Amino acid sequence: MNGSAQLFKGIINNRFPVIILGTQSGDEDLELPLFGLSTILKATKSFSINNKLGEGGFGAVYKGVLENGKEIAVKRLAKTSTQGLHEFKNEVISISRLQHRNLVKLLGCCIEGAEVMLIYEYMPNKGLDSFIFDETPMELVDWPTRYNIIIGIARGLLYLHQDSRLRIIHRDLKLSNILLDKDMIPKISDFGTARAFGGTQTEAKTNRVVGTYGYMAPEYAGNGIFSIKSDVYSFGVLVLEIVSGVKNRGFAQQEHCNNLTGHTWVLHNEDRSLELVARCVAESINVSQVLRSMHVALLCVQRHPEDRPTMASVIVMLESEGQLPSPKEPGFYVGKATQHMTRSSSSHELCSNNDLSITILNGR
Repeated sequence: MNGSAQLFKGIINNRFPVIILGTQSGDEDLELPLFGLSTILKATKSFSINNKLGEGGFGAVYKGVLENGKEIAVKRLAKTSTQGLHEFKNEVISISRLQHRNLVKLLGCCIEGAEVMLIYEYMPNKGLDSFIFDETPMELVDWPTRYNIIIGIARGLLYLHQDSRLRIIHRDLKLSNILLDKDMIPKISDFGTARAFGGTQTEAKTNRVVGTYGYMAPEYAGNGIFSIKSDVYSFGVLVLEIVSGVKNRGFAQQEHCNNLTGHTWVLHNEDRSLELVARCVAESINVSQVLRSMHVALLCVQRHPEDRPTMASVIVMLESEGQLPSPKEPGFYVGKATQHMTRSSSSHELCSNNDLSITILNGR
């Protein structure tokens, strides 16, 4: 490591202009440790394919081991990436000063030659999606573990929305962006599309809608309006996926054309919610916790943002035993299907495990 340096002085060859990384108020500059390229090459064995952990919109992620034995994860900007300086700057500003046990920790960055990289703490259990959606490992995640993961994600979001120096709206909360450490503690990651609010601001509108189909709130997907309540909607989808082991997007059911949230709404109204629980956790469930988790999730995915609870209320409801308010109809609920619309798939059809992150210019 080359010590601490002010990133706004960094110049990246001829790929990008001078990087200016300051807080939104402009009254202080962010400082972050800079790793030398030689250090990263040695740690990752020159980005060996055997060290590759995965790949996202920013680029590939590699495992590395520093000379002192510390394990790291290196996110390397790809030459063909649809993201770039904006997302790099955004992620550093959003997460560099956040400290919470349920947020992934940014250790530093590497800006040298044509290379742009972010260095994180290494998460040995990788993404939550690999446990929930893959049939083999999902059996290792019993209900108590899933419940603790739900609570951990909720606490991380509460910190972002209420307790951090700036109010952070994640905007791309999904299972693959929840990493797990060696003790299966969840860490929210990937802040490249996050937005920071100062003062009392809680809502904004954008013409550049970014996120992942299946997790985006109706007002954000349709009109580009995002707020803490759009993150709450995504959290509700996460909870239903963790409970059921199936994806919201790509879900199909013979009786109607709804996604997972719509199907959960139907089962809830018919007092059949337990039918949705993943079979592999059936023997370990706490019925009261499962039903409460699904009920709270339905409150989070209600169509109108003003009807959704805050994350502070979500945590109280999840951890208490009091009576819960009745949820209203969820977003994207379409009701019963007509015969020609009914799919001939099984009740729990799964789509590809590869979520599609999108950027929509001129949000409608």
